[in-house]
Amino acid sequence: MSRQRRPSASDTAAEMIRDLIVQRGLRPGDLLPTEVELVEELAVSRSSVREAIRKLDALDIVDVRHGHGTFVGAVSLRPLVDSVTFRSRIDARGALTTLEDIVEVRRALDVGYGRQVVEALAGTHHEDLHGLVAEMVEHAERGEPFPQQDRAFHAALMERATGNRLGEHLLSAFWDLHTDLVQLLQVPVPARIQRTAEAHGEMLRAAEAGDLPAYLAAVDEHYAPLIEVLETKSAQGLAPEPLAP
Repeated sequence: MSRQRRPSASDTAAEMIRDLIVQRGLRPGDLLPTEVELVEELAVSRSSVREAIRKLDALDIVDVRHGHGTFVGAVSLRPLVDSVTFRSRIDARGALTTLEDIVEVRRALDVGYGRQVVEALAGTHHEDLHGLVAEMVEHAERGEPFPQQDRAFHAALMERATGNRLGEHLLSAFWDLHTDLVQLLQVPVPARIQRTAEAHGEMLRAAEAGDLPAYLAAVDEHYAPLIEVLETKSAQGLAPEPLAP
């Protein structure tokens, strides 16, 4: 039976700093007490506070701005993204499987929130989203990917349909992973990328028309070209060696 590791002094200090943030109702971007003030208030050593801050900074719980102070961080899922991306760098086959899983989860989110998207957009017109679709189509006609527009489109749908902050953070994390792994694995631009661009327009028009079945059908069309590319790479064993950092 393995012995449970006792928390170090810096682990304890890190937990106390987290508690302080919660108890004071601090928000991302708020200034934390100085290192000296934390030492006095928490009754721990300066080295423990310094190491605790370093650990919390790595987790995006605090944001150290040299010369300005330490602030409450964005508390994003970026550490998770970095961890999965690093794991994928040392296992190309696993990276391809991870990317396939991410695409599946992204599709599940689009389908799962489909009814809310349609209910939120029905009877409306969103010129900014139509503009993003037009940009996607222009890129696709040149055989170019359009990750920025694609990401902005899905983020806007999530925000307007649900206002679910956790869902938005998860979507952002999956997009970060998607982008990192597509680059890592050198995934080619889908041959039917124009179909993907057009499907975004079909999703938007269906939602604005209040047509849920058409919206869900367009979601499937949107993912089909990318899924075809990934299935081909998986079947042929074409996952390359991980790229050097």
